[in-house]
Amino acid sequence: MYNKKKAFSLAMLIIPWLTVPFMGKNSFFRFLPVASFTNLFISVFSLIANKKKWWITRNPLSPGFVDFTYILGPYFVATLWIFKLTYGNFPKYLITNIVLNIIDAFPFAFIWEEVGIFKFKKMKHITWYFVCVFLAILIYGYQYIVEKTIRQTNRLKSKL
Repeated sequence: MYNKKKAFSLAMLIIPWLTVPFMGKNSFFRFLPVASFTNLFISVFSLIANKKKWWITRNPLSPGFVDFTYILGPYFVATLWIFKLTYGNFPKYLITNIVLNIIDAFPFAFIWEEVGIFKFKKMKHITWYFVCVFLAILIYGYQYIVEKTIRQTNRLKSKL
């Protein structure tokens, strides 16, 4: 069972990153701050969740309270792709997140539970779903502020 968990975790970490070269260097660097902010948020949330026993994590590649395999793999790369494909069109962004968060909170979470890497304890799947939707709205605002700041900085530089 341990080797199955290890193989699953490795695949979960590596496979999403194989898609990154297809997004282009500019998109990667444009949305890197929001993906990093998201990972920080999810990491802190994971620490709290484990302390309060909302879920448990048993990932052989990422022992401890935070599952960096999930955070640095599918969650990070999905954030980059979602922003690349939808940023600038909030309804499209929100609908995309709603659909992908349903997939993440239900079939994927059940798969991770079946493999034995992760298990919800005091938190329900639906609660995780709403946390993810809330986070999606929050990070859209974060990206908007980042881009607004960059535009203002570029305007100031061009005046000099």
